[in-house]
Amino acid sequence: MDSEVILKMIFGLVGGLGIFLLGMKYMQEGLQVIAGPRIRKMINAVTGNRFLAVGIGLFVTTLVQSSSVTSVMVIGFVNSELMSLSGAIGVIMGANIGTTITGWILALKIGKYGLPILGVAAFGWLFLKKEKARYLALAILGIGMIFFGLELMKDGFKPLRDHREFEALFLAFKATNYFGVIKAALVGCLLTIIVQSSSATLGITIALANTGVIDFHTAAALVLGENIGTTITAYLASLGAEDPNAKRTAYFHIIFNVLGVAWITAIFHPLYIPFLLKFIIPGDPNMQTAAGTFPYMTSAIALVHSGFNITNVLLFLPFTPFFTRLLEKLVKDKPETKKIFLTHLDFKIGSSPLAAVEQSRFEILRMDKSVKLMMDNLLGVIADNQDSKNSEKLKEDVFEREEMLDQVQIEITTFLTDLLSQPISHELAQEARSHLRLADEYESVSDYITNVLKLYLRLRDSDIQLSDEQQKELKDLHQSVADYRDKVRGGLNRKVQGTFLSGIRKNSRAITAKIRKLRDRHLKRLSKESVPPLISTTYMDIANAYRRMKDHLLNIGEAAVGGKSIGKASK
Repeated sequence: MDSEVILKMIFGLVGGLGIFLLGMKYMQEGLQVIAGPRIRKMINAVTGNRFLAVGIGLFVTTLVQSSSVTSVMVIGFVNSELMSLSGAIGVIMGANIGTTITGWILALKIGKYGLPILGVAAFGWLFLKKEKARYLALAILGIGMIFFGLELMKDGFKPLRDHREFEALFLAFKATNYFGVIKAALVGCLLTIIVQSSSATLGITIALANTGVIDFHTAAALVLGENIGTTITAYLASLGAEDPNAKRTAYFHIIFNVLGVAWITAIFHPLYIPFLLKFIIPGDPNMQTAAGTFPYMTSAIALVHSGFNITNVLLFLPFTPFFTRLLEKLVKDKPETKKIFLTHLDFKIGSSPLAAVEQSRFEILRMDKSVKLMMDNLLGVIADNQDSKNSEKLKEDVFEREEMLDQVQIEITTFLTDLLSQPISHELAQEARSHLRLADEYESVSDYITNVLKLYLRLRDSDIQLSDEQQKELKDLHQSVADYRDKVRGGLNRKVQGTFLSGIRKNSRAITAKIRKLRDRHLKRLSKESVPPLISTTYMDIANAYRRMKDHLLNIGEAAVGGKSIGKASK
């Protein structure tokens, strides 16, 4: 083989693999935007029901065309406590079936049309105006690149079948017996770990088989090993996870695939492949046409991949509770230690903007819960005139939560700023910016709750008390604002009535009117009786703090549903 042929082969292989990988990336990005809302609904529907979880894992992976993306999403959700361990195990099993769809896409006989598909879709991506249409074009562009890259790799591999040295090299791991299957599986595993994409190694395997460099049995064994190699992505994603369940999920992915490959290789020659060749595969995969092609090879490899993963899931599914308990024993819960981050955000989840936005939404809901507890504890301190131990405990909790929310806002801001620096869809970017605003507004609400508490404590330190009438008025105002927070929280749910915005704005005006009446009543009291200056100023300061609190809550409601922001204050 002369140097010119070798150089041409290397260029074809490297270029083809690069275009194939880039095509996978574009297809995944396009499909995630198009199917984003559906994917998020599916992920939120994951429960402890193993059958539902498997189905969701299958469909999500089919939509995003990457088990690696699904596994990283699952690790992130488990680490954020959005998903239980048993649910994650089911999703991982479903993802293993979903990832086999890639093989069936490659089995479509449209390889020679990859370049024109790529070209037409590129015009759509560049010139279409509607975002969904553009990302649909991007997904099609990715598909075209996948087929074009595969054709380049096939052309690059063709010279190898006539070269004795390479033939001898591939014979070293030819799957002619059990140990040959093991060696081929190990090669597939190592190649996938290096390339970090089972889809890419599947494409390489199909290209090798379709050019006659390797036979069907060797290609099938390589595919089995690729199932083990793809688990490295989930394992790497779990390394920095705080929640032990995230590590357990990654370990299950490894155990599931290693045990599956172990039993399938044991029956590879005596049962599995003979069964497929006799009852399911339509033609001999090794049959070569006069044109030098193998018409049944790609579909046969896809069938081996799908058959293995479907059978493996059916075998493992009844033992999901067992594996859940086993993993809980293998990976012990960590003792409570001071965390680096107060949130559960996974800062390494960049491969899935959908998962990142869902995580930030979960943290916003946690901020809302903390604000509610702060308001409840504030009321407890106000109601306890004796300054008891319980009152002291509630007071400390309010201050601790205010400091915690300051740090949480910083972490959410850092997380979402990093996300917004990436090329993501307009819809996701808009939601991420909404979450940035919500985090800021909730932190501001917590500041005013703390301000109200400090004002009450200042009166206590001066041994001065509000009158019974004043206390009753302010407690009633506190309850109005607390009830308003409950109404505003409805905006954080994805399904709200069309009258939600007009409703919370009406409630806002009602609270503002109530505060004005309190001010007028207070001024009348001042004209009729002598009131200590500290009480006079503190009463109005508390009322004004509640108004500012209400203003930020209105901003939260508007930001949550995409309404127009009113800035720092409302009239």
